[in-house]
Amino acid sequence: MDRRDLLIGLGATAALSAQPSQATAPRARAAKKDFLWGTAISAHQSEGNNVNSDGWLNEHIKPTLYKEPSGDACDSYERFGEDIALAASLGFNAHRFGIEWARIEPEPGQFSMAALDHYKRVLEACRAHNLKPMVTFMHFTTPRWFAARGGFEADGAPDLFARFADKAARHFGSLPAFATTFNEINIQQLIRVLIPSIDQARPLIDAMFAASAKACGSDTFRSWAFADAEKIAGPTHVAHAKAYQAIKAAGGGYPVGISISVQDLQPLPGGEAGVKELQRTIYGQWLDSSTPADFIGVQPYTRILIGPDGVVPPAKDAVMTDAGYENYPAALGNTLRYVAKATGKPVFASESGIAADDDRIRIKFIDETMAELRKVIAEGVDVRGYFHWSLLDNFEWTSGYAKHFGLVAVDRTTFKRTPKPSAYHLGRIARAGIA
Repeated sequence: MDRRDLLIGLGATAALSAQPSQATAPRARAAKKDFLWGTAISAHQSEGNNVNSDGWLNEHIKPTLYKEPSGDACDSYERFGEDIALAASLGFNAHRFGIEWARIEPEPGQFSMAALDHYKRVLEACRAHNLKPMVTFMHFTTPRWFAARGGFEADGAPDLFARFADKAARHFGSLPAFATTFNEINIQQLIRVLIPSIDQARPLIDAMFAASAKACGSDTFRSWAFADAEKIAGPTHVAHAKAYQAIKAAGGGYPVGISISVQDLQPLPGGEAGVKELQRTIYGQWLDSSTPADFIGVQPYTRILIGPDGVVPPAKDAVMTDAGYENYPAALGNTLRYVAKATGKPVFASESGIAADDDRIRIKFIDETMAELRKVIAEGVDVRGYFHWSLLDNFEWTSGYAKHFGLVAVDRTTFKRTPKPSAYHLGRIARAGIA
């Protein structure tokens, strides 16, 4: 599978937005000195050897959806100091990363102080290098024991997630600058709409779950990333709300939000009603007042065309990324406008990037994306920061190591980090800031 197929969209392709109106927008403007420029990574994709997670088990059993296992990944669990120092040296002032629930709570109710201390050291390293850290509490993977009891479909799941969030937040104190509970909290709704072939893949998903269940002595194994959209939306919403309250109650004093995968949904003639229906289906609860959030992280990667009969493939002459979807940098501006207007809350571009082996394509994408960013800020949209996906070429879920989103190449044997020209290019932009 490539990144556009079943769960290649886990790190990138995600929920849809209506083509935004530019009539009104929040009037605040991100001050140059306060604007966050950063890169993003996730725990499972970069750390390596996340052996107590559902992801690790799913990668290693047969049958599996995964092209290859994550293995050592980028060895960032050991080399986080090098990664953070590198990001700072490039010119960034923020860093988005995930903590791994399966490391912190490898068995139910058994919390690893060593793992909590590890992530506290990551936060301290960010602060020592003047990088404001944005922490993601759950980036697709969960502990194996949690998946074995039915994941977020099981009774009591939201409380277990909130318990983990509480434990971690209290240990971290005021070190985080921002946090999100889930990464791309609406991913299942997006997959259901955008990837009709999910029904064809369901037997393989079920077979993978059955094999993972057998491996851990369970008959209810469920991974959040592959969950049924109808079954997962309610429990995930409750889990977010409970975790939000737990993190706020921990007393760190930092804003807590959600990150949503928001692609630029554009109607073709006759597709206007379809856009509105998809907006209700995909976003629903996430952008209304029932969802507690101090900000919204917007994660756009492309545009989606909607005709009278639904989603329409890109034009034959469309420029495509290595991940198989249209290269469309204007999606960043359109989605930031839409979410800011829909919620009235501050927004971050919490992920933006492109899969490309030719780094000249990435540089061009960055320049076009930055033009969009400057435009929406000049319009008065309350954008607080930009995080590029990703700092490193890392493990891209079901596609393994075939897709390259990183600003920095990583040797798969020695783990040597080599910044690409695009890393220095974006770093110079970050240093110059928003005029």
